[in-house]
Amino acid sequence: MSRPRVLLADDHQIVTEGLQSLLAARFDVVGIVQDGQALLDAARMLEPDVIVADISMPLVNGIEATLRLRQEQPQIKVVILTMHREEAYARRALEAGASGYVLKVAAPAELVLAIDAAVAGKTFVTPELEANLAGPVRGDGGRAQGAATALTRRQREILQLLAAGKTAKEIGAVLGISARTVESHKYDLMEALGLERSAELVQFALKHGLIES
Repeated sequence: MSRPRVLLADDHQIVTEGLQSLLAARFDVVGIVQDGQALLDAARMLEPDVIVADISMPLVNGIEATLRLRQEQPQIKVVILTMHREEAYARRALEAGASGYVLKVAAPAELVLAIDAAVAGKTFVTPELEANLAGPVRGDGGRAQGAATALTRRQREILQLLAAGKTAKEIGAVLGISARTVESHKYDLMEALGLERSAELVQFALKHGLIES
């Protein structure tokens, strides 16, 4: 029986080197990437069984990458490995379709359990955090139909960049669109979410785990 194929995604080399050593005995580590866009590209090329991804990565964060994978390559499972203990991040990751949520400070065995669960079509959440979730953890990879999930991909990209302090001109340069188009998306976002001020966009993004505090 072939061993599960795992892709690692984290922008800290020391972390990925440690993970590679940890997982080599049980899994085939088929690649290592350091940003969310590279994760998506490698997923298409390598077709791993499971991706172990951090939330905090350049270009595309781990939750956004998970959401895109669920839309483009739903057969690939994602286990989030992160420092974030906040319920909002865990729930958002599960809503996006993650099969696991493990804290970096947890025992290494938890990551192995999470990968095994993902391969088996189940969900694993580090026990410390699962106890604090308001609702049951879902193992079907489905996404809740909340306001954050209902946003388009472009809207989520712009929201994340706005919340990171980027100007409309800077966002336009990153996404290859005009500053005027960015402003149009911004006001559409505010209207869709029932918000009146730009600062409320940041608060919304924080609440729903779209950006880091």
